[in-house]
Formats: sequence, C-alpha cells, structure tokens
Amino acid sequence: MRKLPLNTPTPAHSALGVVGTGVEHDSAWLHTSGQARYIDDLPAPEGLLHAAVGHSEQAHARILEMDLSRVLASPGVVAVITAADVPGHLDIGPVFPGDPVLAQDTVEHIGQPLFAVAATSHEAARKAARKAIVNYQPLEAVITVQDALEHQLFVRPGRRQQRGDPDQAIAGARHQLKGQQHIGGQEHFYLEGQACLVEPTEDGGMFVHTSSQHPSEVQKLVAEVLGLPIHCVQAEVRRMGGGFGGKETQAAPLACVAALLARVTGCPVKYRLSRSDDMVQTGKRHDFFNTYHIGFDDSGLIKGADLMVAGRCGYSPDLSDAIVDRAMFHACNAYYLDQARVVGHRCKTHTVSNTAFRGFGGPQGMMIIEQAMDDIARHLGKDPLDIRKLNLFGPGRDVSHYGQTIEQQVLPELIAQLERSSAYRQRRQEIIALNARNPVLKRGLALTPVQFGISFTAKHLNQAGALVHIYTDGSIQVNHGGTEMGQGLYIKVAQVVATAFQVDVARVKVSATRTDKVPNTSPTAASSGSDLNGMAALDACEKILGGLTAFASSHWNVQEEHVRLHANQVHIGDHCLSWEDFIQTAYMHRISLSSSGFYATPKIHYDHDAGQGRPFLYYTNSAACSEVVVDTLTGEYRVLRTDILHDAGRSLNPAIDMGQIEGGFIQGMGWLTTEELVYSAEGRLLTTGPATYKIPAVSDCPPDLRVALLKDSPNHEATVFHSKAVGEPPFMLGISVWSALRDAVSSLSDYRFSPPLDTPATPERVLNAVTETRRWVNQQENGQ
Repeated sequence: MRKLPLNTPTPAHSALGVVGTGVEHDSAWLHTSGQARYIDDLPAPEGLLHAAVGHSEQAHARILEMDLSRVLASPGVVAVITAADVPGHLDIGPVFPGDPVLAQDTVEHIGQPLFAVAATSHEAARKAARKAIVNYQPLEAVITVQDALEHQLFVRPGRRQQRGDPDQAIAGARHQLKGQQHIGGQEHFYLEGQACLVEPTEDGGMFVHTSSQHPSEVQKLVAEVLGLPIHCVQAEVRRMGGGFGGKETQAAPLACVAALLARVTGCPVKYRLSRSDDMVQTGKRHDFFNTYHIGFDDSGLIKGADLMVAGRCGYSPDLSDAIVDRAMFHACNAYYLDQARVVGHRCKTHTVSNTAFRGFGGPQGMMIIEQAMDDIARHLGKDPLDIRKLNLFGPGRDVSHYGQTIEQQVLPELIAQLERSSAYRQRRQEIIALNARNPVLKRGLALTPVQFGISFTAKHLNQAGALVHIYTDGSIQVNHGGTEMGQGLYIKVAQVVATAFQVDVARVKVSATRTDKVPNTSPTAASSGSDLNGMAALDACEKILGGLTAFASSHWNVQEEHVRLHANQVHIGDHCLSWEDFIQTAYMHRISLSSSGFYATPKIHYDHDAGQGRPFLYYTNSAACSEVVVDTLTGEYRVLRTDILHDAGRSLNPAIDMGQIEGGFIQGMGWLTTEELVYSAEGRLLTTGPATYKIPAVSDCPPDLRVALLKDSPNHEATVFHSKAVGEPPFMLGISVWSALRDAVSSLSDYRFSPPLDTPATPERVLNAVTETRRWVNQQENGQ
C-alpha cells in the first residue's frame, strides 16, 4: 500500500498537511482501488448466520394470526424470533417511544418487521422470511400529509414561533399574497445499504460492527433489547459507504435484530438489506406541505408573514420533532421577517417513519420563503434577486423570528460577489432577449442564498470526546466520536492534530470509531462533525502539550514561552530536537503522552414553549446562481451552468470542502428535480430501486459548474481554527435550479405570472406549470 500523497504543496520549512491545505482523503486510494472494507467485506467469522425479517403487507392493521411453521421448515433456517422473544426493551424509539423492534399486535406501515430469521445464507434467510402466513384485520390508513392534517393526526404536538402581530401587519400592508407548495421526500440511496455484523463475546456481551452514524445509540439500544448493561456491548464503525442522515437512527434496528438472533443461536449474525428492502423498510427525507400568507410594500419589503410547515413523519416520532423544528427555524432562510408567525406540524401517517437527511428539515423550510420571494417579484414586476437582496438580514434587521441575533452578516457581500462573478445582470438581459426570439426553448436564471444554522437543536447532543496517544517513535493515534461516511472527517481531525503538534499529517492516524474508546458520543450529523470532534481532539492535544511544555521548560531550564513546535522540530531556547527525539526524551522522563479531550458547544439555548432562544452557535452562508433551459413542448430541461460561492471560514481542508459543496449541490438538485418517491393509495412504496427512482447522473450535472470559497471570512466564533461547517449547507444551493425552472416558465407570461411548481420538478410537473402559465396568459388577453 502506498503512502497517501498531498494534493496541495505547503510552504517550505512547514509541516506537511496542516490545517488549511488540501490533503487527500485518508481512504481515497482504498476507495478507488476497491480495498476499503465495508461491513459486507469483513472476513466471515466461524459459524456466521444471516438475518432477514418478514414484514407487514398492510399499512395499518391488527395482526390476527401469524403462522411461521413454513418459515421454520425452510432450508437453512436455524432460528426464528418474534416480539415475544425479546428479553429486554421492545421499543427502540431513539428519542420518543413508538418503534418496536418487532411488531406485536398492530402494524402501522408496509414493511414493518414482524419476525426475524437466522439462516445459513443471505438467500436462505430472505426466502424463508417470505413464507409466513399472516392474517390481518385492516384498519383505516392515513397516507398523506393532507389526510393527517384533516384527521388532526400527529406524532408530536405542534409548535409555534411568533414575533409581533403578523395578522395586523399583513392586513395593513400595501400588497398581500398567499401560496402553498408540496415538497417531495428523498431516498438516501447510500451506495452501501444498511448492514451490521454482530458477534457474541465470551462474557455474554455483543460486539457490533455497524454502518451507523451513531455508534453509541446502537450500543445503547442493543444493550436494552438484550436486557444488558451498556458496558456489555461494544460498537465499532470504521467507515460507511454513505450515510446522509439515513444511518443516524435507522441502523440501530438492524443491529438489535441481529443481536437478538445472535443471543438465541450463540452464533455471529450478519444482517444486510437488499436495495429494495432498504427502500421499503427505512425512512426517507420528510415530504412537506407548506403555506404562506405575506404582506409587503411597493418595493417588495416584507411587513408581515404567516408561515406553516407540515412534515409527513410516518408512523412514529423518530427524529421528526427536531426535524420540523429546524424547518421552522429555516422558514425565513436568509431574510428578516419583522412581524412573523411560523407554525410547524408533525403529521402521523401509516408509512415508514421518516428520518434525518442532509439538511434535517432546513431545506424543506427554506423552500416556502424562496417561493414567496419569486412570487413577490412577479407580482411587482421586479427581478427576484432584487427582492431577495432587499429582504436580507442587515443592520437593525438582524434578529430572527425565533430571537437569535445574526451576528456575522456575510450574505450581502457574498451575494454581491457572486452577482458580479456570475455576470448575473448581463446574463439576465441576454436570456430575456433569447426567450423573445425562441417560442419553444425558454431559459431561466436564479440566484438564491443559503443561511444555515450550525448546532444540534437538541442541546445535549452538542458535545464530543476524543482520545490522543503519542507513541515513542513520535507517531500519533487519534480516536474520536465522529464517524467517517466519505465526507473526510477523519483526515480533517488528523490535520487538526498535526497542526496542534506541528508535525506532518502522515504521522497521525485516526482509528475506527469505537464506543469502548470514546463513550456516549453524539451522532455525526448536523454538519457538526468537524466542529465538535475537531475541538475535542484539539483539547486532548493541548493537555498533552501542557505537560510536554512544562517538562521541556524544567529539563532545559528555559521559560515556557521559549518552547516552540515547528515543522517536525521542537525548539527549546537554544536547543533544537527532532519531534521523535523530543518524544522519546519525554517518555524516558515519564511524561504522559496520552490524553482524552472534550468539547461542549457554548452559548446555545432555546425555549420550545416560548419559541425563542439561540439554537445555533453560528450560521454558514452560501449562494448559487443557476441557469436552465426548458422545452415548453415537453417539459424537459437541462441545467446549463451553476456558479457557487460558499463561506467555509478558514477551511480546514479546501479540497475536501470543495468536494462536499459540489456533491451537496448535486444531491440537492436531485431532490428538487428527478428524485420522486411514489406511493400507492394503500401506502405501498412503488419506487424501490434505481429503475424507478432516479438520482442525478453525470449527464444531469451542469456542464459548466464553477465553485469557489469565500476568501478572508474567518468564523467570529471560537470554532476549530475558525472554520465553518460545510456538510449540509451546500445541499440547499439546489434551490437555485428549482427557482430557475420557475423563472424559465414565467417568461411565457413576460414574467407577470408565478407558476406553481411542486417538487420534484419532473418534466411532467414543469409541463403542467407551462400549461397553467399559458392558461393565465389567455385569461389576461381575454379580459377574464
């Protein structure tokens, strides 16, 4: 295996790969050569069995009878378990109850596990699971958000955030508009599906290899279903083949099922889902139904706003309470809403329980205000960018509707820079001229901002631990609570440690995330992986450095301020030692070369009852300008060009961050354009694989994609080396494509009509928008 090279040269006489340089992902060569090990690549332990579950074929029903005799008699079957065989907790809800590991008396979605099978092969287990005979008594099933609102059926109580008197402000405004939108869900479609491998240990515990963003939750829930103390279970995550939020809570049920089977059989058990089973049995991004009622003046400045966001949560709470909260927080996106009300509903439906997905509700919340911005512009005959810029947070208008002050206002200058670099004004005029000449192909252009809050909205999750060891040859090993799902967290934390000790990053190795090294970890989510785990690792380094500095000062009889680390060397007054010689000397003098570290995000607080507080430490900002062309005869379209400017603060690794921005944008574009989840009237998912569910392909990407990081914009908060989060915010840049599609269709009305366009904006929906726009034009021409 070759040594990982560095992509970006560093200044002479400096340690290689420190923070701020574009270091290659630590597993890049393993990924591209096929040598990276995922759960299904691990060597099979002796006696390995394979798991599968039999699942419900009804969306909502009572279980009258379940005959498993044919399952037990199926070739290769070793054991079958039901809810009655669970020795500990049956409910494995991650935050609130409502998620039985196996259904007991009632089923609440098609795909809900009823029983589990252990067999000698993956195929044998799946075949056996299909042989059960289950009799149901069907019950009324609620499938859509609108049905849930009509039935007043919710998984958690609704909440409200309000400032001032929005009703009076809207009533007194010169102009008023109302609107609504349906925002589709999204399948995570990680390349590695849900998988785990559970091995019984000699002391009656379990060792769990899991593809999870939250190994501590897997550890806890496995212990609870088995009726064991948590210390009897260890969970390990080396890497995931993608997560995107889909492995924050949804990996734990597999581990619990496998652990129950391992307990019954005494054998190791692997459980991995096929793509179709994965799509049927695991949660998605919440689809939303949103509405707005706004009042504004002749310039387009919003005076009052009444917004509603309602998410389809599925049959159980899962993380929906926090997800709809985040949708409410981001319903204003980057805009100041003076007199405002935001109401959020957590709708219960008899579908799979929806869960975390990149952006965690924020994208769905942003969509309603971005639609309103376009609608105001069409109503007043103005450029949508001017309306957006007019309503941005700014001096004297810097407090959100939930009470947080926007302390670092980056967007006005960022948008101005992107407006210039993308030649927005010039291209706007060119597009108007092109559209006037071509009756069929219409171009659209939109520049949309993103202001995304960084922190877990559940305050207790904003903590992290780390463990740093220096060995006697000067090499360094790090373990922390964050998980690696391809996003480059491990290499970023390695760079933080290398920078702290001023050594080459090649000296630093980050080991697999394990619950017996760093306990009680938070999920790797909320764009906080680098912020939390980088700071925890830095805390451990600073503790070690404190001891090393004191030793050097005493041993060489110099003041501590004369001890300095630089470029793999330690300068102590007039002495200079190599890093490895210094570490060997410290070891011989019995100086500690190991420490744990800890970090808890400061300043954050939020009162859910009052709907006011500071839920975020800071905000990450970005903007995208996208151009599209629409065939108005078919509704088909292409994205021609996208310009992106993103504020990453002092980037820990610009190369990794650029990759995250590009990937996030494409994934967000896919959510709003091609990725459509289709359910039958009975609640059965019909899009269960790549033949029917379309993630963006290479041909869907803009042929002209220009991405840049905002320069000279360090984080004002004391984050790790004043960097800013990058994981989720780029996802919402895809909104610019959706807005550009509306712009193109609106050109048919000379930009006087704002066409309805629910998402995903498939060619069929775009063609419907074209039809509605032409109908409006005809009505205007006929004086109707």
